[in-house]
Amino acid sequence: MRILRGRGYRSSPPPRNPVEGCQWAVSDSILVTTADSDTQQGRPRLREFWTDLPREGKFLLSTIIIDFIGTGLVLPFAVIYLHEVRGFPLDRVGVLAAIPAIVGLLVLGPTGHVIDRVGARRVILASFIGSIVGNIWLAFSTTEASAAGALVVMGFAGGVIWPAVQSFVSAIMPSHIRQRYFGMSFSLLNLGIGIGGMLGGTFVDVARPETFMAIYLIDAATFLAPLAIYLGPLRHTDPRPGPAADQGSDATPDATGERSATEVAGGADPTYWRLVRDPRVAPLFALTMVSAFVGYAQLNAGAVAFAREVGLVSTQAVGYAFTVNTVLIVLFQLPVLQRIEGRRRTRVLLLMCVIWAVSWVALGLTGASPGGVAAAVLFAACAGIFGLGETLLQPTIPAITNDLATDANRGRYNALMAMGFQVSAIVAPIQAAWLIDRGLGAGYIGLLVAGCAVMAGLALLVERRIPASANGLLPPPVPEPALPGRPTLPT
Repeated sequence: MRILRGRGYRSSPPPRNPVEGCQWAVSDSILVTTADSDTQQGRPRLREFWTDLPREGKFLLSTIIIDFIGTGLVLPFAVIYLHEVRGFPLDRVGVLAAIPAIVGLLVLGPTGHVIDRVGARRVILASFIGSIVGNIWLAFSTTEASAAGALVVMGFAGGVIWPAVQSFVSAIMPSHIRQRYFGMSFSLLNLGIGIGGMLGGTFVDVARPETFMAIYLIDAATFLAPLAIYLGPLRHTDPRPGPAADQGSDATPDATGERSATEVAGGADPTYWRLVRDPRVAPLFALTMVSAFVGYAQLNAGAVAFAREVGLVSTQAVGYAFTVNTVLIVLFQLPVLQRIEGRRRTRVLLLMCVIWAVSWVALGLTGASPGGVAAAVLFAACAGIFGLGETLLQPTIPAITNDLATDANRGRYNALMAMGFQVSAIVAPIQAAWLIDRGLGAGYIGLLVAGCAVMAGLALLVERRIPASANGLLPPPVPEPALPGRPTLPT
């Protein structure tokens, strides 16, 4: 796609004299070689995604599959467990299921400040302990009050973990490696969830409550692996913010001399309100909210409801569609990372908007032949195409966010983006259910496609506001110093 071909630094100002023209010609020849060679930074080899990681990054990636196998075991079965196994009324189960999202949203604001003051590692440890306690508690919950208490703890753990992990990773990972790490982490995450979902589906039985208790206890146990990493090899790796005055964002200032995002937001210790008013952060926050609203929140709730109610897709076909989604993410994430390295992240997001729009059109077409094989195939195509878009989203927005942030306020930047995601995760299922329940399926699909267009506009706005380095462009190569005795060209 042409929109992915922009690299920046390829054009040069017209030469002012013949000698200067020679200098620019040499520079341009270097850039062409850098851009076209798979061995240069513009196109890394796949094995370099692992070998270039620092020691801490390799430790972090090593436990992701184990951790998310546990998540995959319980993720599809929470409602079934609470309603069919524990016998709670379905309407109250809906309230219970909303508790983690609400609690997660409430704790995000304080979490950002805590991360910036005591360090991300301690917050991560608290999250793991909360996840272990919450899963064990829920496994033995036989009353609604007990289940609610367990879900509150799990909501706290889930709410603080993402900004804490992203802050921790970004503080220890060089800027040019972060995009790779976020992509590889997402691929391994999906692989773990996929394996866990398949294992859980073959193991649990509503006639045997102990099988559901077992998967929650296993999920609790899987958190011991990353907990051991943070308490063992990474126990001394606890990035702490330095003095506020010494902090600077990882984004290289623009050639125009524009102030950094941190300076615009009110210094190295900005409030959330100042961050939202920052002309560079505000469109990125809006982009995060819209991408969550049009994306994940719909695939996990609204799209399934549409497929079942309008397309009459079977539950078995729904399960197969999510398998297709996971497989494509695992297969394509690393090649996608290889292709997008050194390219404008906002242009990558533009391609993602097109892909997601196509996936929602495929979902809408399931209503044209409800209950048939075509509807099942179209829903699988929707989930698979959506997965290709996911491979473009995960390495980009988190990387932009953390390139704009500094070590002194990284927790608040990540918490702010998590707030946008969480709000959309709460609102989107309600909106989807309201439209689909009233027979407005076409309006629902139209809203999603229009949302993709809004995302594209926001991505272009972000591109105009952020520095080139935060947008993923590689800096121009630094000329080697002249060797002793060799004449240099005059400037």
